[in-house]
Amino acid sequence: MPRETNPAGAPRRFWLSGRRAAEQDRFFREALEVQGWEEGDETHWDAAWVTGMPAPEQFRRAAPRRKLNHFPGNAALTVKSRLHDSLAALRARLVDGYGAAHPLTARLDFFPRAWAMPHDVQALQLAALAAPATRWIEKPTNASKGKGVRVLRDVAEATTARDHLVQAYLDRPHTIRGHKYVLRLYVLISSLTPLRLYLYRQGFAKLASEPWDPEDADNPFSQLTNPDINALNTRAEVPVEFIDLARYRAWLRDQGHDDAGLFARIEDLVALTAISAVDDLRRRGQEVGADPRGGYELLGLDCLVDADLKPWILECNLSPSLGTCAAPEDGGRVEARIKGELVRDMLALVDVAGDHPPVEGRDAATLLAEARAEERRAGGFERLLPADDPERYLPAFSLPSLADLTLAEAVAGRALPRPRLVRRRVAEFHEEDRLALFAEASGRLYRPNDAAALIWLLATEGLDPDAIAAALAEASEAPASLEALRDTVWSTLGEWCREGLLCQGQQQTQALAQEAEEQGGEAPAEASPSHWRLRCDDLDAVVMLPDAAVERRLAEAFGERLSPASSEASAAVTTVHLAVLVSPSGYALAQDARLVASRLTLAEVVPALGTRLLRRVARAEAPVLDLVWWSPAPGQATLLALGETAQRLPTDLPGEACRGVRLVVEGGQPRLEPLGLPLVGHPAAATSARGAADVPLVVIQGDGEGGEAGPPRPLSRLEALAALLPLTHGPGETTPSAAAMAGLDAWLEEVARHEVAPTLSPERLAAWRLARGGTTREEANDAAADASVDA
Repeated sequence: MPRETNPAGAPRRFWLSGRRAAEQDRFFREALEVQGWEEGDETHWDAAWVTGMPAPEQFRRAAPRRKLNHFPGNAALTVKSRLHDSLAALRARLVDGYGAAHPLTARLDFFPRAWAMPHDVQALQLAALAAPATRWIEKPTNASKGKGVRVLRDVAEATTARDHLVQAYLDRPHTIRGHKYVLRLYVLISSLTPLRLYLYRQGFAKLASEPWDPEDADNPFSQLTNPDINALNTRAEVPVEFIDLARYRAWLRDQGHDDAGLFARIEDLVALTAISAVDDLRRRGQEVGADPRGGYELLGLDCLVDADLKPWILECNLSPSLGTCAAPEDGGRVEARIKGELVRDMLALVDVAGDHPPVEGRDAATLLAEARAEERRAGGFERLLPADDPERYLPAFSLPSLADLTLAEAVAGRALPRPRLVRRRVAEFHEEDRLALFAEASGRLYRPNDAAALIWLLATEGLDPDAIAAALAEASEAPASLEALRDTVWSTLGEWCREGLLCQGQQQTQALAQEAEEQGGEAPAEASPSHWRLRCDDLDAVVMLPDAAVERRLAEAFGERLSPASSEASAAVTTVHLAVLVSPSGYALAQDARLVASRLTLAEVVPALGTRLLRRVARAEAPVLDLVWWSPAPGQATLLALGETAQRLPTDLPGEACRGVRLVVEGGQPRLEPLGLPLVGHPAAATSARGAADVPLVVIQGDGEGGEAGPPRPLSRLEALAALLPLTHGPGETTPSAAAMAGLDAWLEEVARHEVAPTLSPERLAAWRLARGGTTREEANDAAADASVDA
């Protein structure tokens, strides 16, 4: 691929691409057009600005004088689950090498623990069981603008959908005028090898539009700071407010806070985060065939500051928004100015114009000259890596590249200690003079050649990479270039470090690492299956449960109906075997060795069990109806056919509420018996509360869409019969018998029947029912005919 695309004197061209609004490109376009650049296309470009990720072939077109604003592999930072994996892997590596108590390991305390759905669904629920006071937040792993983010009132409701992440919720945020805020920081990776990293001096505090209220978990305008969400808040006088970092830091000082200390911790957070992903970035670039000198990456890093003024990383945004979000009077003018300066400084720093062609060579003088020249063009960007104190960060690399080490020494102006490597979780196998290595992390078996085997032996005996190269040169029978051997040794050891066979560390502390980790870490409940008896009417079910989290959920829901399987023998006439399982896509339910439900959240396990129990207790002469039986007061029993709304009934409903009724016809007289199965927030009704009940009112949810919730509409007997048929079950999976349906029809003739709008909230329905009273069919009909649902 030719590196120079323009004939002499021809204008250079920029290419704008990706899913974006025109305003996202504004500052990039303006900065280049003023220099005489013209717009090109996907084939003809000298600088590409792509929102999102370009096709792989575009990476192969990039070159030192043809710049593209991304690196392959940036998902290690910009996908939320991958960011957590990168940081967690860095921490695990430091624990293995230096121990959990080492100061470097302790600095990795700035990211909340996270679980990737659905793979980690069981681990999440067990962690929640061990930490009942923790709150949780659920996020899509690769969405932006706050889409799909929700605070979970009940961790059991965590989704089992793919590409979602659940994190421990940071529920003690620092506030500005009582409002939660998140800092938007701009981070620039200008070079991968060696790693050069910058943080922009300016950025923003993004405020939520309503005051922080830890109990108002369902209010996105209080809990979330994303401007796209808060712009929808019609109640707020200032829905979107940005405060630039200069004013924010001045405000912190006015409040008596140490802003310099906070931003020192932020800089450390940014540097360690970049280091956690650099191996993935380098490896993916090689796989794609990209020239890393043709790329750069601008990231929008979001950081929450808690009440103790400790920063926490939330996410790194790919192609951060460069449009103006706030109104002019609410920080928009300053926002536009800062973003314009940011883009101009970035383009100058990475030399998009090509005014400073790179100099070939990886020696110290060349690397230092290139870095110093770049820093002179940095404008508002401040260098983080290479650091002025290189020993603060070099040990955090899996293994620094030779270029990383060479540049760090040139910046420091002195020789630096060479890294010492220790074994990680690896087993060695020897057969005569041959060696094989098994890496626990990847499950791979390596069979190094003789030269690589010798490198392994010397490294695990404590020699640093340069000492190994010198030893190999001395032992070589044929003349060998020390520099060539040095490249080979560093490359070989670097690959083993990336694959998890080795890591930087200290031999004397590695033996203590596991012990320290065990002492300092949480001890979540173990996933140990157990067997239980679950009684429903005349059914005695044996249920296998996979772990303590599911056990607690069922115990809260079913109460005394659930008991250990080892208790006294059941007198039930029917037995069914059920099993709650954990699968890669969430929880699943099996009945008599047959899968009957899958992809369940923990919150959905109890309703799924209820469905199986309902269908098993049905009899040919006595079908069951999957309805809600609610008795707010004696004589006011009501049947509710509400579908999924039934699982959202207010937990403070007066009286009793349960799921399931049986229709019994004796002597030609139909009656209902509540089965007492649990609803969400309503444990199983006690056995003493069950029995025949006079039900004067049936409320059926309509299937209309939208609209205001108006007065209930009386239903004919046949309309009600048609609506209840899908909820009526015979034994097993059969439909009800004709005789059973005749009994249901006879029962409907004796009760009031009404339809309510699907938009009616459970709270308003409950208020309406309580206000209307009605203990007889006539009273209920009269009340409903005159009422409007205006609770």
